[in-house]
Amino acid sequence: MPFNSHSFGIIALAAYQPDWNLFRTQLLSIQAQTHANFQCLISADGGDAEVEDFVARELGADERFRVLGFPDRLGFYGNFERVLSEVPENASWVALSDQDDSWYPTKIETLLPYLDSVSLVAGQARVVRLPGNQVVAESTQRSNVGLGSLLAQNQVTGSLCVFRRGLLDLALPFPRLETITQVHDHWLAVCAKATGDVRLVSDVVQDYVQHGGNVLGEVAGRKSPAQSLNHLRDMSRKYRGSDSPVAMLQAANDLSFGWRRVMADALRKRLDLSNAADDAVAAYETGHRWMGTIRTLVSGLRSGEVALPCFLEFLAGFPVELFAKASRL
Repeated sequence: MPFNSHSFGIIALAAYQPDWNLFRTQLLSIQAQTHANFQCLISADGGDAEVEDFVARELGADERFRVLGFPDRLGFYGNFERVLSEVPENASWVALSDQDDSWYPTKIETLLPYLDSVSLVAGQARVVRLPGNQVVAESTQRSNVGLGSLLAQNQVTGSLCVFRRGLLDLALPFPRLETITQVHDHWLAVCAKATGDVRLVSDVVQDYVQHGGNVLGEVAGRKSPAQSLNHLRDMSRKYRGSDSPVAMLQAANDLSFGWRRVMADALRKRLDLSNAADDAVAAYETGHRWMGTIRTLVSGLRSGEVALPCFLEFLAGFPVELFAKASRL
C-alpha cells in the first residue's frame, strides 16, 4: 500500500516535565497536521496525571491523542523505547516528536511519500533560540551519507524523521551503553540504512526550538580544545564516576568507539548483512580490524561525511581501544 493521505500512523512523543507553553505549541502543531490519520502516543516519563490533564484541557475531545503514564523515570532514550514499544501492528508509519518544537502543518504530508522507496526519511528544521524566537539557522542542513559514515556521525534528528513501522521489528529492544552518545535516532537511522536506506531531504518541516532545558540541542559553533577537555571531564564524572586520567580515557572511548561498537554488534546479531553493510559494520564491531576502521574514518573525513571534531573524538578513543585489542590477543 502506498504511503499517502489514507495511511494510518503513530506520532510517538516523549515528554518529561515539559515547559507548558512550548508543549502547548507542539501539541497544537501536531493537531493541525494536514495528514490527519494518526494517533499521537505521549509517553510521560513520570508525572503522567499532570500531562494527561494538560492534554485534555488544551486539545479537548481529540481522541487521536493518548497519554501513556509510567511511574518510573527512564530518561529520554528509555522513554522513546517505551513509547515505540506501544506502537500497534496496524500502523504503517511512525514519526518521532519532542515536546518543545513546532511542526509546520504539511510536515507529515510532505515526508510520507518518500517511504514508498526508503525505510526512513528526515527533513530539515529552522533552528530558533528562546527567548525572543531568534533564528539561529534557516536549515539544519543534514546530509545523505553512507552507512560507515552514519555509524560514525549521526545525520538523523529524531524529531525530523518518519519511518516505516516495520523498522521497529529490528530496532526493538534498543541496545544499551550508558553514555550521552546513546541516542534513539542514531540507532534507528543505522537500522534503516542497513536494511532499506535513509533519505534526508531539503524540505524545512518544523522549527527546532533551542532553550535552556534541551537534553540534546543543535550545536552552535565548534568547541575549543579547553571546552572539549572540560566536556570530557564532565562526561567522565557522570558516566564513569571519576575524572581521573584513566576514567577520562575510558569515557573518551565510550563516547566514540563504545556506542558505535554497541550498535554494530547489535546489527551483526540481528541481521544478515549485505556486503556493503558488512564492511561498514565490521569497521566498528567488537574485534574490528584496524585497517578497515581507519580506512572508513579517513574516507568519511576526506569526503566531508565525517566532521573533523567527530574524527578527533575517535582519535581520543584510540588508546583504550588499542589496549582492549592487545588484551584480546
